[in-house]
Formats: sequence, structure tokens, C-alpha cells
Amino acid sequence: MKVTIDGISVEVEAGTTILNAARVIGGEIVPPAMCYYSKLEGSGGKCRTCLVKVSKGSEKDPRPMPKLVASCRTTVMDGMEVQNITSPEVIEARKGIVEMLLINHPLDCPVCDQAGECHLQDLGFEHGAAKTRYEFDRRTFERIDIGDKIQLHMTRCILCYRCVFTADQITDHRIHGILNRGDHSEISTYIKAAVDNDFSGNVIDVCPVGALTDRTFRFKNRVWFTKPVDAHRDCDHEKCNGKVTLWYKGEDVLRVTARKDVYGEVEEFICNTCRFDKKKTADWVIEGPRKISNHSVISSNHYDTLHPLPVVKNNPVLIEANQEQFERNTRL
Repeated sequence: MKVTIDGISVEVEAGTTILNAARVIGGEIVPPAMCYYSKLEGSGGKCRTCLVKVSKGSEKDPRPMPKLVASCRTTVMDGMEVQNITSPEVIEARKGIVEMLLINHPLDCPVCDQAGECHLQDLGFEHGAAKTRYEFDRRTFERIDIGDKIQLHMTRCILCYRCVFTADQITDHRIHGILNRGDHSEISTYIKAAVDNDFSGNVIDVCPVGALTDRTFRFKNRVWFTKPVDAHRDCDHEKCNGKVTLWYKGEDVLRVTARKDVYGEVEEFICNTCRFDKKKTADWVIEGPRKISNHSVISSNHYDTLHPLPVVKNNPVLIEANQEQFERNTRL
């Protein structure tokens, strides 16, 4: 089927959603997505950030769709024409959606461990308003530990349901979900039960904001001060391939995460043993530095080699002066 998005045509298979068709094209044409996750069945249709305008339904029925549609839930038809960034109506609607998502969000980016790799941060920067019109008190929740390695900060949650789908589809049983209704809805566990299974740590990776965080990494460092390195090991768990990203600060591994693609989605889910228990370089086979997009703040401290290039060139005078300064500071 042939579909045209923002003037660019692409051929896709029947049943492909508009969002995935846009991902085939790539670039700025791809609508943002906070709840859709290609690895999780049934995801999408919750956050509405991927709304697009269908200006032509198909060759057989060229009438435009009367309202904006969620691109993650709408399949393409032959001859369909879609507007994303070329539609002022879409841009204005997306601005309103971001404002709604931020109504109860605490905006505690300076102290949030997700800062630097938060999809809501990117969305707010690209489509958000300069100030909010909301005058009421924001809803707040107490932080809870849903296991010895995961902390839930529900105040930051945008109810994307990703963690719920993850627990449903890659674990033996799910004990957390959505409780209550309306503006009282929250992710929680029944009677504070602990989320404890071999793949529970993956809910951290799929969370697009800082609602679910790694307790072993909290407040240890900023993500842009670390260096991501691809590595693998022969994992004993039958469902884990052992391919991860190690986040280094100097020679220390501060955290271990699953590898993610250009859309921030996990390529392969990993077990808790790889994530939490293997934080020594000797536990892994190092493949090389992780390729980071230049649009990411993480790339500001990322090198193409494992060993950073020397800042000072081979100038004997400067090398001697640096050595003297180092010895002086060491004595002090």
C-alpha cells in the first residue's frame, strides 16, 4: 500500500499503522509516542501525542477524516495522505496535549534521574507552552518501593500503561496495575505487594518518564556524565540474551540497561541478574561504545573510542606543567 506523509510517499504492508509507516520514512516526520511500544501488544491510544491529520482517506474514498486520529492506532489505506508537522492543526493540538500531560507533573527535572533521557522532557521542549494556565494544586502521591530494586514515584506518572503491558506479557504474573478512576488513577500494587520476578526491572526501561526508577542508580550521577558501552554475557536465563548497555563513570559501572533503538524502545528485554547483579567489567564481554544520536544530551560526553582522546596535545611544556599541578594538588 502507498501512503503519503507530509508529502513523502512510502510503500508499506497492509495493516501497518500510520506511526510505523512514518518510522519507515524516519526523521522529523515521525510523530512522538509516549504510550505506544512496538514490542508490547495492545499498547498505544492512551497519550494522544501521536495525533495526525488524514487529509485523504484513500484512493477509493478520498474524503478526509473529520477529526485528528491517533497514528499508533490507525492503519493505512492505499492512497492515504497524512499531515503531521505540516499541519498547523496538529501542532496546536499537540501543544494542548503536552499541556495536559504536564498539568500534574511535578517538573522536578533538576532532581529526577530520568533527566537527559526523558521523552516528556523532549516533548515539552518541542511542543510545550512557555507557561501553564493551571491554577489548582497538583495531585501528589507518596513514593513507594515496589521491590528492593524499584521505586515508584507516582506523582511523575502519565498513565501510559507500558509497565502494566510489560508485566503482563514478559512475566509469569502481574501484581501491579491501575487502581481507582479519573484523576485518582494511579499505578500501584495491591496492599503494597512487592514486584518480584526475574524480569521486573524492565518496567524501568519502558517508563517514558521518571515514575519508575532504579534504586541502585538513584542520585548517583547524571546520565550525560556517564559513558554507555555495549556489552554481552552468556546469561543462564533461557529468556534473556544477555545483550545490554553498561553505563560507566570512570571505571565503575553505575547501571545496566537493555539496549534501546532510535525510538527509545527496548530491543530485547533482559533479566534482573544482568541488570542488578552484574556490575563489574569482568562480568561482561565489551563490544564497544554505544552509538548516541547527536540530538541527545548524552552525546555531549560520549566518545567514539573506549579511551577518551587527550585534551592536551603532545606539548612537553604543557605536559610538565600539568604534572607539577597534579602533584601539587595531590599533596594538598
